[in-house]
Amino acid sequence: MSSGLLSAKAPNRSTGWDVAQVVLNVGAVIGTVALMWAALIYAKPAANLAGTEQLAQRIFYLHMGCNFGALLAFLISLAGSILYLVTRNLEWDRMTQASVEAGIICGLGTTITGAIWAKPTWNTYWTWDPRLTSVTITLLIYIAYLLLRNGIDNRQARARFGSIYALIAFLSVPLTYYSARWFRSIHPVVFQGQNANAQGGFQVGPSMGQTIMVALLGFCLLYAALMVTRWRQLRLQDQVDTLREELE
Repeated sequence: MSSGLLSAKAPNRSTGWDVAQVVLNVGAVIGTVALMWAALIYAKPAANLAGTEQLAQRIFYLHMGCNFGALLAFLISLAGSILYLVTRNLEWDRMTQASVEAGIICGLGTTITGAIWAKPTWNTYWTWDPRLTSVTITLLIYIAYLLLRNGIDNRQARARFGSIYALIAFLSVPLTYYSARWFRSIHPVVFQGQNANAQGGFQVGPSMGQTIMVALLGFCLLYAALMVTRWRQLRLQDQVDTLREELE
């Protein structure tokens, strides 16, 4: 019997995880509230922007938080897939799947907030800019991960396929990051003062930098809460499937 199935049949020691889940959920709520306050009130307005463009710029902090949450999720899915291939323990496959699902949520948040920000900046919600296109490709690749693995009935075969797929899928993440550098892009530049006058770009001041840190911390907590919740659900699902197979 595999170690993955043994872990699925082990006694349910959920008390510690229940406490951790509550702590993560409360932390995620506090982090989200803090981010909203910092983004809407605390952060100074961008000096070179005006009107609706300046107002829309404040979604940048949520946009960056979603970006970081997706990056963290796909990094964890990469680690989980490697650990599964090394150990064959289904616990790592469950973590990989949960992390990918949380990453897709954050990635969709990146796309939606980017579209809201783009409308007053580029006068359109969408353009086939290299950065936007590569983000879309990455999301589609990870959505395909969920669809394809669900078509495999054997649990170990599904985990093996998913882990190999997740390894290859992660190659799209650095492609997305470097796409604006490798190809001509109109994506706003936000960290370099000399480019602050680019379309939609601005220089990050002290209060903006602090708000970005709040966004990163808040989305770390939100990602962790989502991932752990889904991971525990997948563990229970495997336990139920194992018991059903034994009864049959």
